[in-house]
Amino acid sequence: MIEFRNLSFSYKSEKNDIGLKNINLHIKKGQVTVLCGKSGCGKTTITRLINGLIPHYYEGKIEGDIFIDGSNMKGKALSEYSGKVGAVFQNPRSQFFSVDTTGELAFGCENMGINPQIIYQRIGETVLAFQIENLMERSLFALSGGEKQKIACASVSVMEPDIYVLDEPTSNLDVHSITELKKVVAQWKREDKTIVIAEHRLYWLTELADTFIYLEEGSIITELSKDEFIVLPIEKLQHMGLRSLNPFYYNSLPDTIIRNKTIVLENFSLLYKKKKALDIRKLTLPQNEIIGILGQNGAGKTTFAKCLCGLEKKAKGILRINEKYYGQKQRIALSYMVMQDVNHQLFAESVLDEVLLSMDGEDEKSDAKLAREILTSLNLLDKQECHPMSLSGGEKQRVAIGSAIASKKQIVVFDEPTSGLDYRHMWEVSKNLKRLQKMGKSLFIITHDPELIYSCCTYIMFINKGEVEWLEPMNENCVVKMNHFFENN
Repeated sequence: MIEFRNLSFSYKSEKNDIGLKNINLHIKKGQVTVLCGKSGCGKTTITRLINGLIPHYYEGKIEGDIFIDGSNMKGKALSEYSGKVGAVFQNPRSQFFSVDTTGELAFGCENMGINPQIIYQRIGETVLAFQIENLMERSLFALSGGEKQKIACASVSVMEPDIYVLDEPTSNLDVHSITELKKVVAQWKREDKTIVIAEHRLYWLTELADTFIYLEEGSIITELSKDEFIVLPIEKLQHMGLRSLNPFYYNSLPDTIIRNKTIVLENFSLLYKKKKALDIRKLTLPQNEIIGILGQNGAGKTTFAKCLCGLEKKAKGILRINEKYYGQKQRIALSYMVMQDVNHQLFAESVLDEVLLSMDGEDEKSDAKLAREILTSLNLLDKQECHPMSLSGGEKQRVAIGSAIASKKQIVVFDEPTSGLDYRHMWEVSKNLKRLQKMGKSLFIITHDPELIYSCCTYIMFINKGEVEWLEPMNENCVVKMNHFFENN
């Protein structure tokens, strides 16, 4: 179904992208192929060649050939791909054309001129398969990141292409949503569809995948069958920069230190279309801790974070630290938030300038030295002169984290800081979070990443339907509650 023959590609304008070097690849019809490797290894570039974004959107020099269903795609128009290949991007916002969810599911089929009655039928079947009845007739702008990812996957599924290409489809999904996506991919496989998935979270694919292709610096290093891949020891996976196949396993838990200083939230609430999106009467949180925030997609985690940081003007409530009260405007000066979609907060012309933007600018030499130290700790020093918007999704995430480290804010919130990151960079983020904690910061981490939780979080807070159901220090009792959440979702 898909064949690369001696294919090399180099980007025209994005000098920091590695591209590909002499790729030879054969993917059979009905096969699930997983592209894995460290961030920037070339996974996304392969997906762009399969779905036609290279060379029609991302320009560059191509050598060799790519065949799809026996047809050489060299020189073919982008429309030649549309009926054969369906793509789900890492950032679902970049592929939306409508403003509402139902319209988005219909859009692709309408473009292909499919009979309206068949479109209605397909939408109904897809909604049931994805269990997204509650997301229909909704504004795309009002959805959480995970909910947007569900709509992106569903909108492609409605078109029923022969090939599905997914780039980091689980980066913003909770455990329940990953399980639902797994069921959908399994259904596509039963329908004999060809599926290519570029992914860092690998555990959910061990039962579905036929082949794992490991890349480094634009080259295929090895190709392993499922049986060969699942027996690789954890040390080998980590050396390859890959995530654990059992992310819910942990070696040890941090020692809990009972601190006297607290952050108190009083009467925190937010109404959205006359419905309560957040309702916290009183909540006492420990200062100077790394608090992981768990909950399903749409439970209110990001809403809580925005209200905490004063970013929701309509939110009510007061934050109290050491008997000092902070309203909405005062909380903006007190806190810093790394958003789930970091494209909203990258402004400068270079990566170095982006980090410097968070500093006070009183001592330029000292600031520049510190900024380079931060970039070094995040493995970004070689990207310091690059434009932030030219980076990969994982690299952008690390730039935003670097800006947070450079700020002198007392409260720092991270919304999915490890989405799209490999094992090495996830671990580097974990180390930097601990570094911020040692600097006296209070950290809130919205995450669906069990490996990150076990590597650094000292407390866990669980949110459901806009309310905090429980808050526990990271101990055995907390692990029991987390496992109950993971197992039941």
